[in-house]
Amino acid sequence: QVQLVESGGGLGQAGDSLSLSCAVSGRTLSVYTMAWFRQAPGKEREFVAAISWKNGSTYYADSVKGRFTISRDNAKNMVYLQMNSLKPEDTAVYYCAAAISPAPIRSATIYDYWGQGTQVTVSS
Repeated sequence: QVQLVESGGGLGQAGDSLSLSCAVSGRTLSVYTMAWFRQAPGKEREFVAAISWKNGSTYYADSVKGRFTISRDNAKNMVYLQMNSLKPEDTAVYYCAAAISPAPIRSATIYDYWGQGTQVTVSS
């Protein structure tokens, strides 16, 4: 089992920066990929960013590329999402997710473990 606990987020205005953290515990050696997803009211959960737990390779949704940065600290078992130049359309509940297999990283269905989510609200 892998446990994920998100923190950070909150309220911001357009153009602001916010950061999210995800604490990873349990069988961390089984983790292959860590990712952030988000879900806005009335919309499906969508991929935001992912990082290889092994080699640090990163992947981003086009909507956040150049504005968001995903990173990890294996020693601390932490994953981060730095969000810059925020837009109102970034408003959503953000979820940390862990996959134990190297399947297509942008699909929510391949992720085995999820955090409880943290709200990010960006006003115009």
